[in-house]
Amino acid sequence: MPTIFINQISFLKSLKKGEPKAYTFLIDSYHHKLCLYAFSLTNDHDLSEDIVQNVFIRIWKIRQKLKDDFNFKSYLYKSVYNEFIDQYRKQKNVLALEKKHIDALSFIVEEEDEKSLERLIKLVKKEIQNLPPKCKETFLLSKYEGLTNIEIADYLNISTKSVEGHITKAFSILRKTLGDKINGLLFLLFVPS
Repeated sequence: MPTIFINQISFLKSLKKGEPKAYTFLIDSYHHKLCLYAFSLTNDHDLSEDIVQNVFIRIWKIRQKLKDDFNFKSYLYKSVYNEFIDQYRKQKNVLALEKKHIDALSFIVEEEDEKSLERLIKLVKKEIQNLPPKCKETFLLSKYEGLTNIEIADYLNISTKSVEGHITKAFSILRKTLGDKINGLLFLLFVPS
């Protein structure tokens, strides 16, 4: 906390009282970081700004109910994540997110801070680029373009068994580098737009 607030408790007390300096501090300290995090979820600058703005508005509305001893930073990131899920459901009400993806995302959000998350996403992108060419092309058609194995087979003029083989190989290579978080990280990168 900067010198205007001795610690988180004094900041929260000021915020709960509705003091403008506390709200300004909140925006100055977290707006940019939360927008980067929201963008990593949405790949949409405007939507990221909307999500973060909604989180700040909600915090302002419930400020008097905030407890002095809770983890404020973690609360902000979880709020952005929850707002992303809400926005996603509104935009994609026909396509519900699969439970395993939500669980994987929740695990990553709870386990990683924003720098680690950004580092992991960069690592995933780098590892995807390092995949063997045919393997990478097949994997991206599946995960990024959302094509079925049959559509990929038709597009690349190969058998569906070959498509399955390339995708399995890609997951195997990525799992060696990234471990169990691979599914959640891929979902962060390739969430449907």
